[in-house]
Amino acid sequence: MALFQKIKPYLIGILIPLAVGGLSTWASGSLGDNFYSTITVPPFAPPALLFPIVWSILYVLMGISSTLVYLKREKNPIAARDGLALYGASLIVNFFYSILLFRLRLFLFSSLWVLLLLVLVAAYMWKYARVFRPAAYLQIPYLIWTAFATYLTFAIYFLNK
Repeated sequence: MALFQKIKPYLIGILIPLAVGGLSTWASGSLGDNFYSTITVPPFAPPALLFPIVWSILYVLMGISSTLVYLKREKNPIAARDGLALYGASLIVNFFYSILLFRLRLFLFSSLWVLLLLVLVAAYMWKYARVFRPAAYLQIPYLIWTAFATYLTFAIYFLNK
């Protein structure tokens, strides 16, 4: 029972981004959609199969990071509050990104939207680092992936307009 109490915050923290990602995937209609194979994609575009694997790993890291910041919030309450608020905003932006790109096919708007996501991720990482540096380090793969997603989305826009 004591072990469950220790891991419970992490389970909740991980469940939140996984739920957001799952709902976004469902709402975007990108499951089973061959849309990705019907557009011109840029060099270095990964196969569609890779996306759910990478996103699942990133969502777990996001949940662990946010939980660490929440648990260490007394170290810097203002930075923790701001970082978690920025993280929450990034989850909202992340949720709508797939819908904008895959369901609505708004390539230019999706490009600008994912750029906003990149800024939010960098901003909450900076706040996280002021609370507990390892929480920020866990977000480096997400920052890199979001930068890559920004490249892909802008390239999709330019190649398919």
